[in-house]
Amino acid sequence: MSQNRLRLVLAFLAVYLIWGSTYLGIRFAIETLPPFLMAGTRFLVAGSVLYLWARRKGAAAPSGVNWITAGVVGTLLLIGGNGGVVWAETRVASGLAALLIATEPFWIVLLDWLRPGGRRPGLAVAAGLLFGFIGVGLLVSPFDLIGGGRVDALGAAAVVLASLSWAIGSLYTARGARLPASPTLATGMEMLIGGALFFPLSAATGEWAKFSLAAVSLKSALALLYLIVFGAIVAFTAYVYLLKNTTPARASTYAYVNPVIAVLLGWAFGGEAVTGRVVLAAAAIIAAVAVITRQQAGGQSPTRASRPTGELATDSPTAR
Repeated sequence: MSQNRLRLVLAFLAVYLIWGSTYLGIRFAIETLPPFLMAGTRFLVAGSVLYLWARRKGAAAPSGVNWITAGVVGTLLLIGGNGGVVWAETRVASGLAALLIATEPFWIVLLDWLRPGGRRPGLAVAAGLLFGFIGVGLLVSPFDLIGGGRVDALGAAAVVLASLSWAIGSLYTARGARLPASPTLATGMEMLIGGALFFPLSAATGEWAKFSLAAVSLKSALALLYLIVFGAIVAFTAYVYLLKNTTPARASTYAYVNPVIAVLLGWAFGGEAVTGRVVLAAAAIIAAVAVITRQQAGGQSPTRASRPTGELATDSPTAR
């Protein structure tokens, strides 16, 4: 195997396995760490590293407009997107959260269609949307289907809203958001602002009053460290490498591989049940995401698969 091919394989493995494992990592981290405080710490540290790294590599200093734009994107992606996920995982399984967050491409297609002058989805994308929402309905149904038990409605709703917030942030980015040309710098800025905003949110929800450093377990501390080093920094670097060295369609395959990894890891290491309901819903959602993502990569919609490299970093699952 050539050196370049080996690097590609390792980059794909990093994006598939690491980003797929972040959902279980979040679950372990919030066992003894308050959700919003954990997320704020994660993104402030990771954002500082990415920002300083990008500047050291020669990225130009961001303008005031860049910072404002990064603040808007960071709020939508991190506070609305990741914040919804970390809170929801106090109520739902990590694998279920991963499956529901995978519906982001559905929202992007629908929002892009509904906006003034939007693009109507083609037949294949429409079929993918229908199939995907059937899968979501099966997953969150209040009825005990196929022996799968009931899903916490509030937790599931939080993840769906998080996915919607992520989609809005993604479309905002695609529609000319004025971010730095360097994806590493832009992501670092978004993490810095989003991470900082988690702290007042943590205080407002009473997390600080209940938090005790002595109560934090080694398992949660290591999970947080994993989310910072691998989930944010290593996997993001691998993703940027893929964007520069392979096709957008291939790079975007993480969208339907990550949920499978998350479900399997949750079952193997988190004791999460993989019921008939979860299997059928996962098959429907992942198939739908695969169809929609591939169609978008062909240029039908302005989603992550068809954007220039400088914009892709802002809606990657680095922050999930």
